[in-house]
Amino acid sequence: MNVIELSEKLSLTCGLSGFEDDVVAVCREYCAPFATFEEDTMRNLYIYPRNFTGKKPLVMLDAHSDEVGFMVQAIRPDGTLKFVNLGTWPLNSLPSSKVQVYTPSGYIQGVIATIPPHLLPADKRDRPVDFESLTIDVGATSAKEAAEFGVEIGAPVVPLTDFSYDARRGLMFGKAFDDRLGVAAMLVCLERLSGMQLDVDVVGVVSSQEEVGERGITAVCNRIKARAAICFEGCPADDTCSPEYMVQDALRGGVMLRHMDRSVICSPRFLKFALGTAAKNGIKVQRAVRSGGGNNGEYIVSSNGGTPVIVSGIPVRYIHTCIGIAAEEDVISNINFGEKTVLALNEKILKGF
Repeated sequence: MNVIELSEKLSLTCGLSGFEDDVVAVCREYCAPFATFEEDTMRNLYIYPRNFTGKKPLVMLDAHSDEVGFMVQAIRPDGTLKFVNLGTWPLNSLPSSKVQVYTPSGYIQGVIATIPPHLLPADKRDRPVDFESLTIDVGATSAKEAAEFGVEIGAPVVPLTDFSYDARRGLMFGKAFDDRLGVAAMLVCLERLSGMQLDVDVVGVVSSQEEVGERGITAVCNRIKARAAICFEGCPADDTCSPEYMVQDALRGGVMLRHMDRSVICSPRFLKFALGTAAKNGIKVQRAVRSGGGNNGEYIVSSNGGTPVIVSGIPVRYIHTCIGIAAEEDVISNINFGEKTVLALNEKILKGF
């Protein structure tokens, strides 16, 4: 399975925060030839490559499995579904989006709907979109029929989006690129490292519930005592919505290494080392200072008495919507970056962080 095939499989898999089981299953399948596993009750997956000794300084590679989506809060008498969001969404992107609603017999198709303009009073036609004005319609005509379809309160809902790959342009289109592309990059990087002679031990972590407050990684940090960590993330590309001088995460720009965001100041000495390693190996890097956003580094950096952390970002246009755009070359840059950075680490360097 190549990186595009893995990215496709991960993108198409449903894995709302708290419901990451199917994503974990894909990761287990991919890693089975070169690793062993542990899993906790939060569906955090711990991946130990075949060259893991348990005797060397431990470096953690992290990527989160969950995607943004929704949960059914109630079923209305007319059969439509009241829902809440899990993770942040630009509300104006939601009307007419296709979604899939979990039922015990499988996911069923629905659409996020709003009242047609023909049926709205003039004073409400230009009202901003909010969750109270939206509903999910699965085609039921009553609450009883929705229940017969298998819809239940608490059901997870995620976008219904095809994955496509344009080989000529090297572009991917699909859902959940935050963070399924990060997961794909981390797993391929771990596979490469599993066959190498390293001065450190590496553990891969596919963590849960990042989109609702980095909850899974807090459990991970109580279990994994890493000396340093790299978070692989799908990050919002800004090249179509920022002035040129502010573009810091452009499509085809390579790895987005952030100095800080709302949640974390990435470890400056580790960051300097990583930038130098990327330069030596000809890996494209773009640097970012963010005033918003957040990632698992928030909890990693303060765990175990302090853990040096950096974030290796893959640019994704239109992140946290039903479809994103990403470049294959940026995923490859992140794989190469993770590999070369870990290869260069040893006890002496880690002590210098």
